[in-house]
Amino acid sequence: MLVYSGAIATEPATGCKAAGAAERGGSSELTLVDMTVVPNRRTTSTLVAILPAHNEEGIISAAVQFLFNQTQPPDRVIVASDNSTDRTAFLARQAGAEVYETVGNKDKKAGALNQVFQYLLPTLDEDDVVLVQDADSLLDSDFLEVASSYLRRGYGAVGGIFRGSEGGGFVGHLQRNEYARYARDVDRLDGKCLVITGTAALFRVGTLRDISAARMAGRLPAGDGQGGIYDTSVLTEDNELTFALMHLGYRVISPANCTLVTEVMENWTDLWNQRLRWKRGAVQNCIQYGLTPITWRYWGRQVVTFLGCLVSVAYLGSLIYAVLSPEGIHIHAFWIGVTMIFVVERVVTVRKRGWRQMLFAATMYELLIDYFLQACHIKAYFDVILGRQGNWN
Repeated sequence: MLVYSGAIATEPATGCKAAGAAERGGSSELTLVDMTVVPNRRTTSTLVAILPAHNEEGIISAAVQFLFNQTQPPDRVIVASDNSTDRTAFLARQAGAEVYETVGNKDKKAGALNQVFQYLLPTLDEDDVVLVQDADSLLDSDFLEVASSYLRRGYGAVGGIFRGSEGGGFVGHLQRNEYARYARDVDRLDGKCLVITGTAALFRVGTLRDISAARMAGRLPAGDGQGGIYDTSVLTEDNELTFALMHLGYRVISPANCTLVTEVMENWTDLWNQRLRWKRGAVQNCIQYGLTPITWRYWGRQVVTFLGCLVSVAYLGSLIYAVLSPEGIHIHAFWIGVTMIFVVERVVTVRKRGWRQMLFAATMYELLIDYFLQACHIKAYFDVILGRQGNWN
């Protein structure tokens, strides 16, 4: 069941029974009893933005306002308030958004989105467009205009390139550098990306309906078993959705000029929980789909990452052994040269963040987060091998 608060932007559809109504910004609630609706036929496409949010009162107003300030603003902004206990729903209405409050959802973001889509998709046409955006992200002003142009070129999904928000101290600083390197890598690949991230992604309604039908037909993992767009059984629903799109023959892209700012984790514990979920989920998705013409590259990355972790363990072990041994550490010109290559790579890849960050990067202090993330990888591999239950943090 889905409880709706806000305005209905479409005409009442046949077969949709409802009690109560409210204008935008009102406080009335509408309980949807029957999900059967007949789509309205229009001559122009509609763009609907959906923001799943759980206790996001600190940023939800800004997220909604940034959408209305787009060069190509959405026709509707819907905030899916999922089990929020703060003022998220109230502030979203105040900012001009419609609000859906999920009921009985235990599947976090994926479950919240599936509840909204269950009602929303039947009211839209095939060529209408849906933006799914994390509530803790802020889109740059031309994001929707640029992303829509790529959908018109035939892409199945268009994702964003994100920068890290301010704050978080040293941990936040490391993430901002990491995101800058990711943006550079995707740019150099002309938008070719591994994952359409949940920070912001644009889809045609027809594409989403194809995914739902394929799940019901058994051509994709069943997900929630009811044709839900997002798979509620996995830890990384955005990664799984990317796999689903590509297995159905759709192309995905994250153009360099589709940019936004997203929240960074503000301490090591939150960062560990986030990355452990990401890394476990990535392995889980590979196992879920098996070895296919699509997933072999992802399997290859997992193998390379695992080997990299082993090399790091061996390297650190050899350093500790050398320090503790009577012979001590010996400096070799060859390894100095190899080290300098890594230093140059660290410096060049943060060039867009300015000369100060380039100078700092030359000290190789970021090895700290490199080893931190490799530890996450190792923990994720052991959790999967031992069959430990994962959870969505």
